[in-house]
Amino acid sequence: MSFFQNVDGGVEKTERKPFSGKRALVIGGTGGVGKEIALLLAEAGARITLHGGSSQERLAVTMEAIYERGGEADGFLCRIDNVEAVDRVFSEYSACAARAAYLSRNERFINGAYHSPDILVYAYGPFKRAALNETSAADWQFLTQQNLTLPGVAVSRVLPSMLERKWGRILLFGGTNTDVIRGFVTTTAYSAAKTGLGVLAKSVAKAAGGAGVTCNVICPGLTDTEYADEAARAYNQGKSPSGKALSPKMVALTAMYVLANRSINGAIIPVDEGVVV
Repeated sequence: MSFFQNVDGGVEKTERKPFSGKRALVIGGTGGVGKEIALLLAEAGARITLHGGSSQERLAVTMEAIYERGGEADGFLCRIDNVEAVDRVFSEYSACAARAAYLSRNERFINGAYHSPDILVYAYGPFKRAALNETSAADWQFLTQQNLTLPGVAVSRVLPSMLERKWGRILLFGGTNTDVIRGFVTTTAYSAAKTGLGVLAKSVAKAAGGAGVTCNVICPGLTDTEYADEAARAYNQGKSPSGKALSPKMVALTAMYVLANRSINGAIIPVDEGVVV
């Protein structure tokens, strides 16, 4: 494959696979932007563990797409509805790693070196639109837990192993226009939580950058995924500066550049064509 970035931060075209020997856990990896990143990571040599929420069909289709590209993948389904669910996600990941160890007879798998991922992509986070004066306490609790607390718990979970290995990549996803502090009329709770991910990324960069660990946030613009209904697609198209919503692949290509470049750390990167919502 041709790849224009490498893990040392260069931008020269290369045929080598920059993530060979690395394991990646993609939370929310069976659809949308998460799926596209999983496919590109597999092409770049990483062994992929896919997390999906409820659709066995989407999980199977994504794994098959990785196999067709010559990649390696396993995966599982787990609803992320509370803090304890993060423990279940990593238990499932460890089980996948153990099975891979048995099947491959790879000593590095068998001794547990890959029972925590080298690369964590957290591409899941539910959205809800509501006027601020109509946002309930339950809405605040749900949206901040799902979009800030649970990614934070996941980051804290993978960081010790990354520090020990002196290498790691963490990629989080904010919301549209959450790259800086702004006011929002109809998405206050969601956007406040997503804006908070920037603090998390910059904190990881300060705490672990010296050990070769990077953590960044990408804030996509209005993106056309299979999860958007017709009303959402019309809104996205109408608001997009180009008159056309972003494709998940466009966002994923930026994600790969960020993951491959060790000099990008603690960054909050809008990928949105300059959209104003």
